[in-house]
Amino acid sequence: MDIQMNLSPADLARTRLEIDSFNKALNQGKVAKSELDKDDFLKILITQLQHQDPTNPMEDREFISQMAQFSSLEQMTNMASSFGKLSGVLASSEAQSMLGKNVQIEDGAAMIAGRVEQVTRGDYPLIMVNGKFYDLERVSVVAE
Repeated sequence: MDIQMNLSPADLARTRLEIDSFNKALNQGKVAKSELDKDDFLKILITQLQHQDPTNPMEDREFISQMAQFSSLEQMTNMASSFGKLSGVLASSEAQSMLGKNVQIEDGAAMIAGRVEQVTRGDYPLIMVNGKFYDLERVSVVAE
């Protein structure tokens, strides 16, 4: 018995996207993500363009709208990345300003008091008090 199956271009594109997502999940050792990112958006747009009916191409307004959405998504992603970097710089600056000052640090139920001896830089700066490093967010009081 010979069975032939033909898929429409839209079904074929959808199937390929699902296969690609499944393969990505297998290769990364993770479960397939539930949210689309900018790469997925661009793949869908390219797939639409590749499989569109030449006698009935995508409307100009629809294409421009999708490109505008992609551009907005790209800009928001870049802004989020920039805000993350700015947050790290501000936290590092705050930690450096504590160098040599007396602080109180919440360590579970205990309060640690001492002078800030050393500071590490980076997105998550640490301060050294009494020979031990603590996260900057644990500082509750800063005094001269």
